[in-house]
Amino acid sequence: MLGALSLCHFLNDMAQSLLPAIYPVLKATFRLSFGQVGLITLTYQLTASLLQPFVGLYTDRRPRPYSLVLGMGLTLAGLILLALAPTFAVILAASALVGMGSSVFHPESSRMARAASGGQHGLAQSLFQVGGNAGSSVGPLLAAFVVVPHGQHSLASFSLAALLGMAILARVGTWYKTHRLTAKSGARPGTPHIRQALTRGRVVGSLSILLALVFSKYFYLASITSYYTFFLIRKFHVSVQNAQVHLFVFLGAVALGTFLGGPIGDRVGRKYVIWASILGVLPFTLLLPSAGLAATGVLSVIIGFILASAFSAILVYAQELVPGRVGLVSGLFFGFAFGMGGIGAAILGRWADTVGITFVYHVCAYLPAIGLLAAFLPDLNRTARMSRRAGEAGHRRA
Repeated sequence: MLGALSLCHFLNDMAQSLLPAIYPVLKATFRLSFGQVGLITLTYQLTASLLQPFVGLYTDRRPRPYSLVLGMGLTLAGLILLALAPTFAVILAASALVGMGSSVFHPESSRMARAASGGQHGLAQSLFQVGGNAGSSVGPLLAAFVVVPHGQHSLASFSLAALLGMAILARVGTWYKTHRLTAKSGARPGTPHIRQALTRGRVVGSLSILLALVFSKYFYLASITSYYTFFLIRKFHVSVQNAQVHLFVFLGAVALGTFLGGPIGDRVGRKYVIWASILGVLPFTLLLPSAGLAATGVLSVIIGFILASAFSAILVYAQELVPGRVGLVSGLFFGFAFGMGGIGAAILGRWADTVGITFVYHVCAYLPAIGLLAAFLPDLNRTARMSRRAGEAGHRRA
């Protein structure tokens, strides 16, 4: 089931990553400004983000295994409309459909991944996430060798991937409905101790820190996924296809980092993975804007690998802070991540029109410094052990 969910995440995010990957094509075809390019991302990311917490809250109470088929169907409709879009307004409508598909897909599929984890929640989330990140990395490559040579209408051919995803998700939904693992997926052993040991204020504060870290990660990623190709073309005068290949390499490093972050967090503690991932990337982001072309490629791989290892650890950490609310927490964090990416793309696009894309990269390089906040997160493993010992001591005294 984890393999099927990861494959569907691959197909879903591959289809969705085609949108930012074809920005150079859309910009040339419709004569768009950077601000309009950012508005496309904002439309997609906001529809993807605002609905996710509500979808997660609803499915916590009433699980809907077959809703994943609906989510992939919305992505399919968005792709077809994007392939046929004659105007900028229709492109925005297609982007909204793609975002709505994402908002339905992610919360419930994340719950299913946790249900199928066998207790290794970090590993399960990493396997699930790596499918999505691998799909996101393949999207620009497909755009470079399919959409760029054959034009906007060739996007319709990728509807076959969405149809395959719908067929697989129908089978996954049947499995989930049969096994009814939702009630068992809310917390790992030891989470009740964490819940008792941490005050409500500490939980809220920890969630706020995690959201600040997600802001740092995805605001910076927005500068890469939406504008990296423009940055390379403007600074190094490479071709569109060459820039797309560089984006593919970066997103491939993101996929690899995502795969390793979860299991490492299972072993050494998620707090330390979060801290090292966000703050550890800072020296490399500071070097990137001033590097040559070859060094830029190497630095982008290092940045993508280190930065991506955080999200699986952040998501499972948050699920353990609020046990029994897997859908809500997943929807909140996926939604916030998409929202920050969209807002970041829109702001950075406007800014790039005014001061230039290179200056934008110089400023964004400091965002990972927000990772210092991870020092204030409680160590959940240590908290659970202390709480269990206190409980055992109380039982002995009784």
